[in-house]
Amino acid sequence: MFKITDKKILNPTVTKITINAPYVSAKAEAGQFIILRVDNDGERIPLTIADFDREKGTVSVIFQIVGATTYLLNRLNVGDCLADFVGPLGNPTETEGLKKVAVIGGGVGCAIALPVAKKLHGQGATVHSVVGFRNKDLVILEDEFKKVSDKYLLMSDDGSAGEKGLVTDALKKLIESGEKYDEVIAIGPLMMMKFVCKLTKEYGIKTVVSMNPVMIDGTGMCGGCRLSVGGKTKFACVDGPDFDGHEVDFDVAMNRGRNYREWEKHKYEETCNLFKKEIK
Repeated sequence: MFKITDKKILNPTVTKITINAPYVSAKAEAGQFIILRVDNDGERIPLTIADFDREKGTVSVIFQIVGATTYLLNRLNVGDCLADFVGPLGNPTETEGLKKVAVIGGGVGCAIALPVAKKLHGQGATVHSVVGFRNKDLVILEDEFKKVSDKYLLMSDDGSAGEKGLVTDALKKLIESGEKYDEVIAIGPLMMMKFVCKLTKEYGIKTVVSMNPVMIDGTGMCGGCRLSVGGKTKFACVDGPDFDGHEVDFDVAMNRGRNYREWEKHKYEETCNLFKKEIK
Protein backbone atom coordinates (compact mmCIF):
# COMPACT_ATOMS: atom_id res chain seq x y z
CA MET A 1 0.00 0.00 0.00
CA PHE A 2 1.19 3.51 -0.82
CA LYS A 3 0.56 6.04 1.95
CA ILE A 4 -0.27 9.69 1.28
CA THR A 5 2.17 11.81 3.28
CA ASP A 6 1.00 15.27 2.22
CA LYS A 7 -1.99 16.89 0.53
CA LYS A 8 -2.38 20.43 -0.73
CA ILE A 9 -5.34 22.08 -2.46
CA LEU A 10 -3.89 24.24 -5.26
CA ASN A 11 -7.21 25.64 -6.51
CA PRO A 12 -10.88 24.59 -6.30
CA THR A 13 -10.41 21.75 -8.81
CA VAL A 14 -6.69 20.89 -8.60
CA THR A 15 -4.97 18.98 -5.80
CA LYS A 16 -1.39 17.93 -5.10
CA ILE A 17 -0.67 14.78 -3.12
CA THR A 18 2.64 13.26 -2.07
CA ILE A 19 2.94 9.50 -1.80
CA ASN A 20 5.47 7.31 -0.06
CA ALA A 21 6.88 5.30 -2.99
CA PRO A 22 10.65 4.82 -2.57
CA TYR A 23 11.10 2.42 -5.49
CA VAL A 24 9.38 4.88 -7.85
CA SER A 25 11.23 7.96 -6.58
CA ALA A 26 14.58 6.18 -6.93
CA LYS A 27 14.17 6.03 -10.72
CA ALA A 28 11.83 8.95 -11.47
CA GLU A 29 12.78 11.68 -13.95
CA ALA A 30 11.03 14.78 -15.29
CA GLY A 31 8.50 13.94 -17.98
CA GLN A 32 7.65 10.45 -16.76
CA PHE A 33 4.34 9.30 -15.30
CA ILE A 34 2.81 6.77 -12.93
CA ILE A 35 -0.40 4.75 -13.06
CA LEU A 36 -2.44 4.43 -9.89
CA ARG A 37 -5.58 2.84 -8.54
CA VAL A 38 -7.42 4.39 -5.62
CA ASP A 39 -8.69 1.00 -4.42
CA ASN A 40 -8.73 -2.62 -5.53
CA ASP A 41 -11.91 -2.12 -7.54
CA GLY A 42 -10.81 1.14 -9.13
CA GLU A 43 -9.75 1.99 -12.68
CA ARG A 44 -6.15 2.66 -13.63
CA ILE A 45 -5.36 6.30 -14.35
CA PRO A 46 -2.07 7.88 -15.48
CA LEU A 47 -0.70 10.98 -13.74
CA THR A 48 2.53 12.73 -14.61
CA ILE A 49 5.17 12.94 -11.89
CA ALA A 50 5.13 16.52 -10.63
CA ASP A 51 8.02 16.13 -8.19
CA PHE A 52 10.04 13.52 -6.36
CA ASP A 53 12.40 13.31 -3.39
CA ARG A 54 14.85 10.44 -3.55
CA GLU A 55 16.02 10.92 0.04
CA LYS A 56 12.52 10.87 1.50
CA GLY A 57 11.34 8.25 -0.96
CA THR A 58 8.32 10.27 -2.04
CA VAL A 59 6.63 11.15 -5.32
CA SER A 60 4.16 14.01 -5.86
CA VAL A 61 1.38 14.09 -8.42
CA ILE A 62 -1.04 16.87 -9.28
CA PHE A 63 -4.50 16.10 -10.61
CA GLN A 64 -7.66 17.90 -11.68
CA ILE A 65 -11.00 16.64 -10.44
CA VAL A 66 -12.71 15.85 -13.73
CA GLY A 67 -14.02 12.31 -13.39
CA ALA A 68 -15.08 9.60 -10.97
CA THR A 69 -11.58 8.39 -10.12
CA THR A 70 -10.09 11.82 -9.50
CA TYR A 71 -13.15 12.61 -7.36
CA LEU A 72 -12.45 9.52 -5.25
CA LEU A 73 -8.75 10.31 -5.15
CA ASN A 74 -9.46 13.78 -3.84
CA ARG A 75 -11.50 12.31 -0.97
CA LEU A 76 -8.37 10.66 0.42
CA ASN A 77 -6.33 12.45 3.05
CA VAL A 78 -2.90 12.23 4.67
CA GLY A 79 -2.47 8.77 6.15
CA ASP A 80 -4.76 7.07 3.63
CA CYS A 81 -3.27 4.60 1.16
CA LEU A 82 -3.57 3.92 -2.56
CA ALA A 83 -4.00 0.35 -3.79
CA ASP A 84 -1.47 0.72 -6.64
CA PHE A 85 1.17 3.26 -7.61
CA VAL A 86 3.20 1.95 -10.55
CA GLY A 87 6.12 3.64 -12.27
CA PRO A 88 8.04 5.47 -13.40
CA LEU A 89 6.65 4.89 -16.88
CA GLY A 90 7.36 6.57 -20.21
CA ASN A 91 10.54 8.25 -21.36
CA PRO A 92 12.10 11.19 -19.49
CA THR A 93 12.09 14.57 -21.22
CA GLU A 94 15.34 15.02 -23.14
CA THR A 95 17.13 18.13 -21.91
CA GLU A 96 20.82 17.45 -22.45
CA GLY A 97 22.61 20.09 -24.51
CA LEU A 98 19.80 22.65 -24.34
CA LYS A 99 21.05 26.12 -23.45
CA LYS A 100 17.92 28.23 -23.81
CA VAL A 101 14.38 26.93 -23.68
CA ALA A 102 10.87 28.35 -23.56
CA VAL A 103 8.63 26.16 -21.40
CA ILE A 104 4.94 26.71 -22.11
CA GLY A 105 2.33 25.47 -19.65
CA GLY A 106 -1.43 25.65 -19.86
CA GLY A 107 -3.80 25.04 -16.95
CA VAL A 108 -3.13 21.86 -15.02
CA GLY A 109 -0.48 21.07 -17.66
CA CYS A 110 1.74 23.40 -15.64
CA ALA A 111 2.11 20.51 -13.19
CA ILE A 112 3.94 18.63 -15.94
CA ALA A 113 5.85 21.66 -17.22
CA LEU A 114 7.28 22.58 -13.80
CA PRO A 115 9.55 19.54 -13.30
CA VAL A 116 10.87 20.03 -16.84
CA ALA A 117 11.66 23.70 -16.13
CA LYS A 118 13.24 22.67 -12.83
CA LYS A 119 15.46 20.09 -14.52
CA LEU A 120 16.58 22.56 -17.20
CA HIS A 121 17.32 25.18 -14.56
CA GLY A 122 19.38 22.67 -12.59
CA GLN A 123 21.44 21.94 -15.69
CA GLY A 124 22.26 25.63 -16.12
CA ALA A 125 19.97 26.35 -19.05
CA THR A 126 18.20 29.69 -19.49
CA VAL A 127 14.52 29.04 -18.88
CA HIS A 128 11.68 31.29 -19.99
CA SER A 129 8.39 30.02 -18.59
CA VAL A 130 5.09 31.12 -20.10
CA VAL A 131 2.00 29.84 -18.31
CA GLY A 132 -1.67 30.45 -18.99
CA PHE A 133 -4.94 30.05 -17.10
CA ARG A 134 -8.54 31.08 -17.64
CA ASN A 135 -8.54 33.37 -14.57
CA LYS A 136 -6.70 34.20 -11.33
CA ASP A 137 -8.61 31.61 -9.30
CA LEU A 138 -7.10 28.80 -11.34
CA VAL A 139 -3.44 29.87 -11.13
CA ILE A 140 -1.15 27.21 -9.65
CA LEU A 141 2.58 26.84 -8.90
CA GLU A 142 3.42 30.51 -9.49
CA ASP A 143 6.16 30.72 -6.83
CA GLU A 144 7.62 27.37 -7.88
CA PHE A 145 7.94 28.49 -11.51
CA LYS A 146 9.55 31.78 -10.54
CA LYS A 147 12.29 29.94 -8.63
CA VAL A 148 13.41 28.00 -11.71
CA SER A 149 12.78 30.59 -14.44
CA ASP A 150 14.95 33.41 -15.77
CA LYS A 151 11.72 34.90 -17.13
CA TYR A 152 8.23 34.09 -15.93
CA LEU A 153 5.21 35.30 -17.89
CA LEU A 154 1.71 34.73 -16.54
CA MET A 155 -1.22 34.99 -18.93
CA SER A 156 -4.95 34.78 -18.29
CA ASP A 157 -7.92 34.75 -20.62
CA ASP A 158 -9.72 37.53 -18.74
CA GLY A 159 -6.71 39.55 -17.59
CA SER A 160 -7.39 38.89 -13.89
CA ALA A 161 -3.89 37.44 -13.44
CA GLY A 162 -0.72 38.58 -15.16
CA GLU A 163 -1.32 39.84 -18.69
CA LYS A 164 -4.52 39.34 -20.65
CA GLY A 165 -4.10 37.01 -23.58
CA LEU A 166 -2.95 33.56 -24.63
CA VAL A 167 0.40 31.86 -24.11
CA THR A 168 0.94 32.11 -27.87
CA ASP A 169 0.66 35.89 -27.63
CA ALA A 170 3.44 36.01 -25.06
CA LEU A 171 5.62 33.50 -26.91
CA LYS A 172 5.29 35.44 -30.16
CA LYS A 173 6.36 38.65 -28.41
CA LEU A 174 9.42 36.92 -26.98
CA ILE A 175 10.44 35.51 -30.34
CA GLU A 176 9.87 38.78 -32.19
CA SER A 177 11.81 40.69 -29.54
CA GLY A 178 14.89 38.70 -30.52
CA GLU A 179 14.84 35.76 -28.10
CA LYS A 180 16.34 32.69 -29.75
CA TYR A 181 15.45 29.30 -28.31
CA ASP A 182 17.08 25.94 -28.84
CA GLU A 183 13.70 24.42 -28.20
CA VAL A 184 10.17 25.15 -27.07
CA ILE A 185 8.50 22.64 -24.75
CA ALA A 186 4.71 22.93 -24.61
CA ILE A 187 2.48 21.07 -22.15
CA GLY A 188 -1.22 21.66 -21.68
CA PRO A 189 -4.57 21.32 -23.45
CA LEU A 190 -4.36 19.83 -26.95
CA MET A 191 -5.72 23.00 -28.54
CA MET A 192 -3.08 25.09 -26.81
CA MET A 193 -0.25 22.80 -27.89
CA LYS A 194 -1.59 22.74 -31.44
CA PHE A 195 -1.42 26.52 -31.76
CA VAL A 196 1.96 26.78 -30.02
CA CYS A 197 3.30 24.34 -32.63
CA LYS A 198 1.66 26.27 -35.45
CA LEU A 199 3.41 29.42 -34.23
CA THR A 200 6.85 27.89 -33.72
CA LYS A 201 6.72 26.17 -37.10
CA GLU A 202 6.55 29.61 -38.71
CA TYR A 203 9.86 30.48 -37.02
CA GLY A 204 11.51 27.10 -37.49
CA ILE A 205 11.87 26.41 -33.75
CA LYS A 206 11.94 22.78 -32.65
CA THR A 207 8.96 22.11 -30.40
CA VAL A 208 8.31 19.17 -28.09
CA VAL A 209 4.86 18.41 -26.69
CA SER A 210 3.76 16.03 -23.95
CA MET A 211 0.85 13.85 -25.04
CA ASN A 212 -1.38 12.33 -22.40
CA PRO A 213 -4.31 10.57 -24.08
CA VAL A 214 -6.31 7.73 -22.54
CA MET A 215 -3.99 5.09 -21.07
CA ILE A 216 -4.85 1.81 -19.38
CA ASP A 217 -1.89 -0.50 -18.97
CA GLY A 218 0.98 1.93 -19.65
CA THR A 219 3.05 -0.71 -21.46
CA GLY A 220 1.85 -0.37 -25.06
CA MET A 221 -0.37 -3.46 -24.95
CA CYS A 222 -3.88 -1.92 -24.89
CA GLY A 223 -3.42 0.65 -27.66
CA GLY A 224 -5.61 3.18 -25.85
CA CYS A 225 -2.99 5.92 -26.07
CA ARG A 226 -2.29 5.61 -29.79
CA LEU A 227 -1.42 8.77 -31.69
CA SER A 228 -0.66 9.75 -35.25
CA VAL A 229 2.85 11.23 -35.38
CA GLY A 230 4.45 11.94 -38.74
CA GLY A 231 1.81 9.75 -40.37
CA LYS A 232 2.75 6.76 -38.20
CA THR A 233 0.97 5.23 -35.24
CA LYS A 234 2.76 5.81 -31.94
CA PHE A 235 1.88 4.94 -28.37
CA ALA A 236 2.25 7.72 -25.82
CA CYS A 237 3.03 5.35 -22.94
CA VAL A 238 6.10 3.69 -24.49
CA ASP A 239 7.11 5.93 -27.42
CA GLY A 240 6.47 9.14 -25.45
CA PRO A 241 4.92 10.91 -23.77
CA ASP A 242 7.10 13.55 -25.51
CA PHE A 243 6.89 13.95 -29.29
CA ASP A 244 7.91 16.38 -32.01
CA GLY A 245 4.97 18.76 -31.93
CA HIS A 246 5.27 19.60 -35.61
CA GLU A 247 4.53 15.96 -36.49
CA VAL A 248 1.62 15.28 -34.11
CA ASP A 249 -1.86 15.15 -35.66
CA PHE A 250 -3.68 17.11 -32.96
CA ASP A 251 -7.05 16.92 -34.72
CA VAL A 252 -7.04 13.12 -34.53
CA ALA A 253 -6.01 13.27 -30.87
CA MET A 254 -8.78 15.74 -30.02
CA ASN A 255 -11.43 13.70 -31.82
CA ARG A 256 -10.45 10.56 -29.91
CA GLY A 257 -10.53 12.43 -26.61
CA ARG A 258 -14.09 13.59 -27.20
CA ASN A 259 -15.30 10.00 -27.47
CA TYR A 260 -15.08 9.52 -23.71
CA ARG A 261 -16.54 12.79 -22.44
CA GLU A 262 -20.14 11.64 -21.99
CA TRP A 263 -19.09 8.42 -20.28
CA GLU A 264 -16.73 10.29 -17.94
CA LYS A 265 -19.46 12.81 -17.11
CA HIS A 266 -21.91 10.00 -16.33
CA LYS A 267 -19.46 8.16 -14.05
CA TYR A 268 -18.54 11.38 -12.25
CA GLU A 269 -22.17 12.27 -11.56
CA GLU A 270 -22.94 8.70 -10.53
CA THR A 271 -20.05 8.65 -8.06
CA CYS A 272 -20.91 12.07 -6.60
CA ASN A 273 -24.55 11.08 -6.11
CA LEU A 274 -23.49 7.86 -4.39
CA PHE A 275 -21.55 9.76 -1.75
CA LYS A 276 -24.30 12.34 -1.33
CA LYS A 277 -26.70 9.51 -0.45
CA GLU A 278 -24.20 8.11 2.08
CA ILE A 279 -23.90 11.51 3.77
CA LYS A 280 -27.70 11.78 4.08
